[in-house]
Amino acid sequence: MTGRTLEELGLAAAARDHPLTYPGAWPADSGLLDRDRMLPLERLVYADRVPVLAVGSNASPGQLRHKMTECGIDTPIPMVRTRVSGLDVGVSAHVSRMGYVSASPVRSPRSVRELFVIWLDPRQLAAIDASEGVPLPGGNFRRAWLPAPDVRVELPDGCLLDGAYVYVNRHGVLRNGTAAPRLHPGSQQVLLTELLASSAPLRELFGVTPEEFCARARGNPALCARGTRLFAEQKWVTASGLEPYAVGSADR
Repeated sequence: MTGRTLEELGLAAAARDHPLTYPGAWPADSGLLDRDRMLPLERLVYADRVPVLAVGSNASPGQLRHKMTECGIDTPIPMVRTRVSGLDVGVSAHVSRMGYVSASPVRSPRSVRELFVIWLDPRQLAAIDASEGVPLPGGNFRRAWLPAPDVRVELPDGCLLDGAYVYVNRHGVLRNGTAAPRLHPGSQQVLLTELLASSAPLRELFGVTPEEFCARARGNPALCARGTRLFAEQKWVTASGLEPYAVGSADR
């Protein structure tokens, strides 16, 4: 077996264990996640799997490995770095019981982002669905199919996908102070610092530092639910623009 271990690549940590590191480390390039190793890819498209755009910790090999291990799955996951047009990365309008405020996709016709597509078999897809709360009536995310050309997903060889799945937050996304969505800064430390500085009620619930926020939120569903309600009460929430794609999409 060739390739390198996740430890060697600095990709082993999971945000579920270390919430302040969310979204976790992403690979530098495309590769095949095979348990605790990253291997070279043999191809970019997998007809027997479905493509899922990862906008947050689903692009972190350490987090993916954690989710698969919980479900007893050890089959490899192809991860392809792509160029995506029409989509950007916003901030979920809910506090995760894992102890962080996660990323969530937003419709953005003029945006171009480098994002990973993970190619999932049926068991892997079910595991990711479960981790995002898709099967639950009160789950935080819905899986949505984004067709081309509404969202353009370009592979490293220049070929385009005819669409991809993405997880859309049921609560909406946070605003940036205007009607537009706030973009995720890519750093949980930065994001939580900004949110806490903007709200005394949020500081009363979660403390004054990102470290306190993560420690109080982690494993406390009641407090996370209160924080989620507070986002809405403060009128910080707006639509992602992707809600129409999520209606009935997970059964596609």
